[in-house]
Amino acid sequence: MMEDAVSFSSRGLPESSQSRITRKRREKVEIFQEVLRRLRESNDEEANQPDFEDELWAHFTKLPLRYALDVNNERAQDVVMHKNLLKMAHYQNTRPAVEVRLVQIHRISDGNPGDSVHSTFSEKGGAQGTEHHGSMHPPPAFGLSPSTELALEEANKLYVQDGNSAVSGNSLLFRSSYEITISTLDKPKLLTRLTSLFSEIGLNIQEAHAFSTKDGYSLDVFVVDSWGNEETDQLRSVLLKEISNMESGLNQDLLQSALNQVLLSPKKEMVKVGINFTANYVDIPSNGSEAWEIDAALLKYEYKIATGSTGDLYKGSFQNQEVAIKVLKAECLNELVQKDFAQEVYILRKVRHKNVVQFIGACTKPPLLCIMTEFMSGGSLYDFLHKTKGFFKLPSVLKVAIDVSKGMSYLHQNNIIHRDLKTANLLMDENQLVKVADFGVARVQVQSGVMTAETGTYRWMAPEVIGHRPYDRKADVFSFGIVLWELLTGKLPYEYLTPLQAAVAVVQKGLRPTLPTHTHPMLVELLERCWQQDPCLRPEFSEILEILQYMTKKIIEEEKSSKRRSL
Repeated sequence: MMEDAVSFSSRGLPESSQSRITRKRREKVEIFQEVLRRLRESNDEEANQPDFEDELWAHFTKLPLRYALDVNNERAQDVVMHKNLLKMAHYQNTRPAVEVRLVQIHRISDGNPGDSVHSTFSEKGGAQGTEHHGSMHPPPAFGLSPSTELALEEANKLYVQDGNSAVSGNSLLFRSSYEITISTLDKPKLLTRLTSLFSEIGLNIQEAHAFSTKDGYSLDVFVVDSWGNEETDQLRSVLLKEISNMESGLNQDLLQSALNQVLLSPKKEMVKVGINFTANYVDIPSNGSEAWEIDAALLKYEYKIATGSTGDLYKGSFQNQEVAIKVLKAECLNELVQKDFAQEVYILRKVRHKNVVQFIGACTKPPLLCIMTEFMSGGSLYDFLHKTKGFFKLPSVLKVAIDVSKGMSYLHQNNIIHRDLKTANLLMDENQLVKVADFGVARVQVQSGVMTAETGTYRWMAPEVIGHRPYDRKADVFSFGIVLWELLTGKLPYEYLTPLQAAVAVVQKGLRPTLPTHTHPMLVELLERCWQQDPCLRPEFSEILEILQYMTKKIIEEEKSSKRRSL
């Protein structure tokens, strides 16, 4: 269920955030009641059980609000299936609950260019009179995202242009796909591993909806194609086997984390193995002899700035200097987290640039692992744009973009790939000088020049990274393009899509953010180059910097010329 860019009340005034939340909660109750009504009218056996209404409401309340707003309430039986899968996952504990079914996406158009393309489903959710190899397939449980609608519309136009037609002169585009619904214990990186698994077995994700319940379970719904036949049981068997193997790996990670809590002590130091380019990480010495090793007793914590999945960020002080302190959570100190920590310290120690946040020191003796950097009083660009609703005029956009380009060009010249470039990792000082920060997933580029592990944040992530394909420093250039668009518009990239839906659309449908109508032509050209699908066609940061500096000079000259004419 999509909303307009601005919501309005019945009086025509902008709707407050609280009113919008209240309205959505009211919609959730209405959807629950509609689903319940449909199930009872269909004489569903389970719906007639005494406790069913309470169970159904508990199902809606344990899931995020957007579940109720997105689910197709005409497919009431799908809601029951979701409820039962979550129950199965709870009882099976370590084994996933998986449901696979054929679904069909139908679009009808009379072939006129101006006509909209739309779905045709009966009241109870079935396709109206459309068969696929003699069988009827239902629509997906969730509505299509705008990107999928657009892709199907474009495909339908091509279908008409090729001379294909259906009954009564109308063209009909339909496609059989598989809807895969998975419920299991929610674990770190579960969604990432699922999308990687689908890629490995040859499934092409068209739509994705991911939900986490309040009691620690996941409900992930994917619409996929590229499976060789219509044997849903065979696909389900393959998925059960592969997901079970995948979860064994996740459980090993959790077990390692628990063991670390027992084994790590203040006396136990990290392993001193130096740089390991084969594994693409470094373990750092922690003998306390180097200048960057900090005595934890000298740190003073003032307040928490932010919290993440593996650590918390605090504002504090060290020897009367304001610092930002990134502290890893003790319960997250598994081997992978420690490697990332070691890598971040290693990279921060070797970089010195006015547009890269300055490293001050670190505590590397477990159980306290923390990193200190200069405190950036201006906060992140993300907070400035989306929390305080700040706005940059074009000259300021160019200034910020130049700062970022200088920092990134320096990093790339030193063979460092950031891998998570986004506005949340771009910090401002008191003079609005912007610096690149957070090297928790940054890597030194190895001699082969490519990497394959998925990392970063979906809304800013390059398609080759999302698709688990080899990538290099040009992945940072794609992310920069999204950042530059964000600076221009003040909007969240793909704001009406979930992060996973956005990722799918970027890879499968070539989705990119829509450029404002009056964007400077040189910026349009630069953005389109930065987010090219082919990384080789994207510019280097050194070239981006030259373009931005030239643009700045040209705009200043144009403004001076305009003032002279006005006089």
